[in-house]
Amino acid sequence: MLGMMSVTDQMHRTITVPVHPQRIISLVPSQTELLYDLGLGECVVGITKFCIHPESWFKSKHRVGGTKKLDLAKIRALRPDLIIGNKEENERADIEALAEEFPAWMSDIRTLDDALDMIKRIGELTGTDTLATDLSTRIKNEFGELKPLEEELSAAYLIWKEPYMAAGQGTFINDMLKRCGLKNVFDEGDARYPQLTAQDLAEADPDVILLSSEPYPFNEEHMAEVNMICPGTPVRIVDGENFSWYGSHLVKAPDYFGTVLAGLLPPRIEA
Repeated sequence: MLGMMSVTDQMHRTITVPVHPQRIISLVPSQTELLYDLGLGECVVGITKFCIHPESWFKSKHRVGGTKKLDLAKIRALRPDLIIGNKEENERADIEALAEEFPAWMSDIRTLDDALDMIKRIGELTGTDTLATDLSTRIKNEFGELKPLEEELSAAYLIWKEPYMAAGQGTFINDMLKRCGLKNVFDEGDARYPQLTAQDLAEADPDVILLSSEPYPFNEEHMAEVNMICPGTPVRIVDGENFSWYGSHLVKAPDYFGTVLAGLLPPRIEA
């Protein structure tokens, strides 16, 4: 029988988990990618249909539904000894039902510091402490090299259309914007992802509008539509994974942010 240990997750829940879990189900794409990068391929038995990285897992691992619509029967059939989820991405009722039968460790991530804490804790959970610590240190160092805009620009970061929705106060995306030197015009109020009308966006009058590649697949046609709402405002499509995936994907984010920020600056005029 596997040894057991008591741990606390990021929702301050105390749970009992195996010392070396052998049947892990991940319910969040960014945390699935983290488990892969921690070398846990043989131990992960289930992922969601949105866990597209790595591609080999997407093709070969059992899928247990979507992050918001889990297939509880499939999860039970896989007999997990550890489920790893997230407070925002998974439905509370599903997690509560699963937690009655299986150890369910939940993350709660709003900032880079929360993400680094999650990486270290999952390393402790899975016996990959050294790899996880090295990874979190590398991510921290990469962000230390990120140069934010010298002159802050206001920004709207849209994640959805019909209705328009923006990343708002208390979101991980909001923290990434701040680290880039971008002031989120919707960083206020209680709504983490406020719904917007075209008038709301026009009245916010951001210096730049960023259209995320996920979860809504914004494209050039949508850029033109947004330009009609805010004439003259620069509109850019950005890689949503780099702004919202809070696992090992963060290693790549600072370099990408640097490229995005360079594209927002006026071209240099050579003397």
